[in-house]
Amino acid sequence: MSLVIYNTLSRSKQPLQPVVPGRVGLYVCGMTIYDYCHLGHARLFMTFDMVQRWLRVSGLDVTYVRNITDVDDKMIKRAAENGETIGVLADRFICYMDEDFAALGLRKPDAEPRATEYVPQMLGLIELLQEKGLAYQADDADGEGDVNFAVRKFPGYGKLSGISLDELRAGERVAVERSKRDPLDFVLWKQAKPAEPQWPSRWGPGRPGWAIECSAMSSETLGTTFDIHGGGPDLIFPHHENEIAQSEGAHGVPLANLWMHCGALRSGDDKMSKSLGNVMTLREALKKHDAEVLRFFLLRPHYRSQIAFTEGLIDEARTALSRLYTALRDTHADDQPLDSSEAHARGFIDAMNDDFNTPVALASLFDLASDINRSGSTRLAGQLRRLGETLNLLQQDPTQFLRGSDEDSGGIELLIATRATAKKEKNYAEADRVRTVLLEKGIVLEDGPAGTTWRRL
Repeated sequence: MSLVIYNTLSRSKQPLQPVVPGRVGLYVCGMTIYDYCHLGHARLFMTFDMVQRWLRVSGLDVTYVRNITDVDDKMIKRAAENGETIGVLADRFICYMDEDFAALGLRKPDAEPRATEYVPQMLGLIELLQEKGLAYQADDADGEGDVNFAVRKFPGYGKLSGISLDELRAGERVAVERSKRDPLDFVLWKQAKPAEPQWPSRWGPGRPGWAIECSAMSSETLGTTFDIHGGGPDLIFPHHENEIAQSEGAHGVPLANLWMHCGALRSGDDKMSKSLGNVMTLREALKKHDAEVLRFFLLRPHYRSQIAFTEGLIDEARTALSRLYTALRDTHADDQPLDSSEAHARGFIDAMNDDFNTPVALASLFDLASDINRSGSTRLAGQLRRLGETLNLLQQDPTQFLRGSDEDSGGIELLIATRATAKKEKNYAEADRVRTVLLEKGIVLEDGPAGTTWRRL
């Protein structure tokens, strides 16, 4: 494989060497499904949509797993506030998530395990950890306390985040609880309160801790060692650190060969998150902006970089994408297969194989569009269309994209006809007035040998 990927664990780029040649197992931590997805989530899942698409384009057989957390403190609280069960709450927001992700052009994962369906596997994993001396049940008067992971008994704890145990001062990370032998220990199985969802176990009725869910679901769907584990930057510590401790402590083998983390989407100076109250839901964004423009905006920076969401950057993305569509509108694309040896395609492929370097890959598309505009080559236009397809871009009708979903297209065409008549009658002042009126509406006129076309700014 010529593909190299930045590994958060090794802090370096490494070649992808699948556990099973020709096949790739990809696990991405998914949504805690109690509310609408926001643009920060879109940045995360767009990253791994791009990754799985490129792996498939590269000829690999991919199993893409993205879990759903459908039981946790936030879900229990929201369901209680709504007067419904967590199952009803989860089903509703899974439906909304599917609608929003489909509108954005995200491909469905091959498997989408829900935490509540994998409780037996979680219990089995916790039993194995207890047998190995890595888990203990807290002292409790009823003999039914929480089950915790003994962090200091796992020598590799901190290797993903680079945080040493000495740096983990209890007051900064977790509240010191009497049920823990060490304040750094984390919960594997929580003793359930009477009104909470709960499952029977050898330690009494309870519900799983957060990290144990992914350890159980990933090993069940992809095996005890798989190729790529992905997530957002906020998951490196403690979630992914805890996953490593649990999974490797239980099975004695690496959990994932490569760890990928995307950069955060920021709103101003802060990460976009519900806790900060600075989110725009994906549903709101899709009502306001073209879905492909949002997709292009999210793909344009390198996946590991932080990006800011501003209306100005969305406008820049629209303008840039319009340049590509203009080249396709003015030159018919042929229907031949992609020629991977052609210079622009080679540059695109090399960039994607270098840790999914989308900024450089997309720059190849703009170079290609410039050559199309100069040459009018239908072959190059076909190359542009097919390279865009690898990222699920440039698949719309160019004229339709450039015009947008304007409901007043008839009125625009009427004004264009009025301008044409004015020009024919050499009434250039009137023709200029019409152009200005349309420009104020965000409509750009483009005169050519075949007549006048229009597009949105």
